[in-house]
Amino acid sequence: MYTKFDGDDEDTPKKDDEAQASGRVDNLFFKSRNVIIAGEINDKLAQRAVTHLFALAEESDDPINVFISSPGGHVESGDMVHDVIKFIRPTVRTIGSGWVASAGALIFVGAQKENRYCLPNTRFLLHQPSGGIRGQVSDLMIQAEQIRIMSERFHKLFAEATGQTQERIAEDTQRDFWLKAHEAKDYGLVGKIISTVDELG
Repeated sequence: MYTKFDGDDEDTPKKDDEAQASGRVDNLFFKSRNVIIAGEINDKLAQRAVTHLFALAEESDDPINVFISSPGGHVESGDMVHDVIKFIRPTVRTIGSGWVASAGALIFVGAQKENRYCLPNTRFLLHQPSGGIRGQVSDLMIQAEQIRIMSERFHKLFAEATGQTQERIAEDTQRDFWLKAHEAKDYGLVGKIISTVDELG
């Protein structure tokens, strides 16, 4: 005879089943060699993405797909993911979906142009880096100089990624510069617009 005590959880078998199902999904997702970057770019998201990239790179040299849908966020966190995409041995294909903005676009161009894809309804946003400048006059001058240096680096990086001149990038991104999928392809930001997974590679 089974006596139920306070605190016994009648849903324990159900929770165990859910945990096992979740584990199977996680395992299948890892085997798919897909990485998802969605939402605001920050240090926690960057750490998760980079950890996933390194784990997949350790498993094999097969290509990795990085799906991006992001409004942007912290520039240095975007830099981290961008640099690791270039650093690891496997080919990384970036796939834009939804919107790819600001630091999200920085991550997107971590892949070579022929490995940059987007779905048909993706929108892209490029603009100048910004920051909250405050403090003493000397601090304001230091921060303003750092933003200027970062802007020049962005101009060079996106010029190399798209084939546009640094002057064109600087002019286009003086204000928010939105691009639809076909416009992003014409601009050199996207290598190919795809509708199905079979079109990858």
